[in-house]
Amino acid sequence: MPIKHFRSRNTPTLTQLASPLKRQLGLSLLLLSLGAFSATSAVAQAFPTKPLRLVVTFPSGGAPDILARLFSEKAQLGFPVVVDNRPGAGGNIGADNVAKSPGDGHTLVMGTVGTHSINGALYEKMPYDMVKDFSPISLIASAPNLLVVNNALPVKNVPELIAYMKANPNKLSFGSPGIGTSVHVSGELFKSLTGTTMEHVPYKGRQFAIPDLIGGSIQVMFDNMPSALPMAKEGKIRALAQTTATRSPAAPDVPTVAESVPGFEATTWFAMFAPANVPRPVIDKLNAEVLRVFKLPEVQERLKTLGLDPVLSSPAELARYQASEITKWAKVVKDSGAKAQ
Repeated sequence: MPIKHFRSRNTPTLTQLASPLKRQLGLSLLLLSLGAFSATSAVAQAFPTKPLRLVVTFPSGGAPDILARLFSEKAQLGFPVVVDNRPGAGGNIGADNVAKSPGDGHTLVMGTVGTHSINGALYEKMPYDMVKDFSPISLIASAPNLLVVNNALPVKNVPELIAYMKANPNKLSFGSPGIGTSVHVSGELFKSLTGTTMEHVPYKGRQFAIPDLIGGSIQVMFDNMPSALPMAKEGKIRALAQTTATRSPAAPDVPTVAESVPGFEATTWFAMFAPANVPRPVIDKLNAEVLRVFKLPEVQERLKTLGLDPVLSSPAELARYQASEITKWAKVVKDSGAKAQ
């Protein structure tokens, strides 16, 4: 005789038994989520716990230093932001110092197109990984480089410079604040596209190169516009062209190189990075402060007068932009044949 299963009217079904378990599980997950959110908020609220160090990979006076000091002056994080200039090796020394610092958000770097996109293609051995060793925070600004020459050089524009270089191969030399900087690679790109030659003379910073440009020891430089434009306006050097695709509002009367050399474009940019593995709440707090500072009207006006264009971003947008720049400059470096000695 088959066995029959009997269930009392008061005996719960499996579905009925599962319902309280589901509710309990849902409540537990909600509590866990709230706990994680509270922990995240606590991390952001507790940061910073000491003064921040903002490393500039070049000496004082250039665009990265100007931007870093503006942030240091205007930041409101509860502790001071101390600017630490660590120049050398095309910015690699300072960037490497930050790459090897603790990932707690208290050490930052004012990265450049050189330290975070060009140098990987230019140097055979890099002391750090431009992507993996850093946490992106925000783009800050971009700027043209300005093609400037010694006043004694008998050229007034780009076509005259090209003609002079072709008539006097290897007679001219161009300076830069270091191998791998946008100033250096702009010169290499110019040589490549115009079929001309000139010797590259790297310095440990622009403040060492400019006196030689004024004095005539070097004759050409593709300096950052914020550094070069005031000196050109003072008549100490002659501005021939700017390196972006369109003319900067800061120098509307100065033509672009591309107006004489189609396809030439070299934009320098600056961005803030932290070491790898900084907690996301800390990165978000730093990003918010960068955006606040560089949106201040007085800061915007200061950047405008220097020829700097504010280009702010999220951390993700900076990461994507950096990846595209690494690809772009790797091709430029390869095509030019430039290599760090």
